[in-house]
Amino acid sequence: MTATLTTSPHRAAHAGAPRRGRARLPFSPWHLLLAPLALVFAIPLIWLLLSSVMSNAEINRFPPALWPSGIDLGGYRYVLGNAMFPRWFANSLIVSAVAVASNLLFGALGGYAFARMRFAGSRVLLVLMLATMAIPFQLTMIPTFLVMKRLGLIDTLGALIVPSLVTPFAVFLLRQFFLSLPRELEEAAWIDGCSRLRVLFRVVLPLSRPALSTVAILTFLSTWNDLTWPLIAINHDTQYTLQLGLATFQGQHHTQWAAVMAGNVITVLPVLLAFVGAQKAFIQSITSSGLKG
Repeated sequence: MTATLTTSPHRAAHAGAPRRGRARLPFSPWHLLLAPLALVFAIPLIWLLLSSVMSNAEINRFPPALWPSGIDLGGYRYVLGNAMFPRWFANSLIVSAVAVASNLLFGALGGYAFARMRFAGSRVLLVLMLATMAIPFQLTMIPTFLVMKRLGLIDTLGALIVPSLVTPFAVFLLRQFFLSLPRELEEAAWIDGCSRLRVLFRVVLPLSRPALSTVAILTFLSTWNDLTWPLIAINHDTQYTLQLGLATFQGQHHTQWAAVMAGNVITVLPVLLAFVGAQKAFIQSITSSGLKG
């Protein structure tokens, strides 16, 4: 006995016709919300850039000009012609570079110790270290100054470098990333006769580039943009960082707003380049280190 399947002509016609898919946007729908929001946050930066190529008369005009009538590079010539500005830029670069390198080294050592080694009081030390992140800098400012003065580092770049050699956040972030790595890779290296330090530098750190990039960019941002501590620890203008120099520059040349805007553009440019270059690694590190909100 055979069963005969019958299909209506309408159903057959629909089956033979190609199915129409829903129209899809070439980008995520979230971009419709995020693009205008990003533009709002970019308005101060755009205004800074436009103001840097305006003349002082245009900047001081009321109501202010929203668009420069022409490109005036007088502010940039004024800033770059200042003999101290390159020195301030070099000081900021030295302090930031040393702080980044030291945080990567000491943060990796401390983070690996807390992630893989079990010793007496390790959890207590970890909690105490994390508790220091909740202490505002204003409470430790005077003790830090006294320590730097006792070491004879006040009014030198060493006073800016030593307190930034390692931060609790760098240790904590790298510890969280190391915990996400499989132990089997390290055990295989131990079987081959590698020591802990060799395992760290030959196996663990090459796999931790996203976390290392995140620590580097955040350390660079905080050190490059720091104004409070250099304002306290540095007195001579030859030791000024860029942020401190610009603050003094603005106070001394309060009528040269084009120069002030140009100096701020030059200051912000390395920060933007560093963030754009490490953005992908930063997101990858946050999503794989257990710090998601």
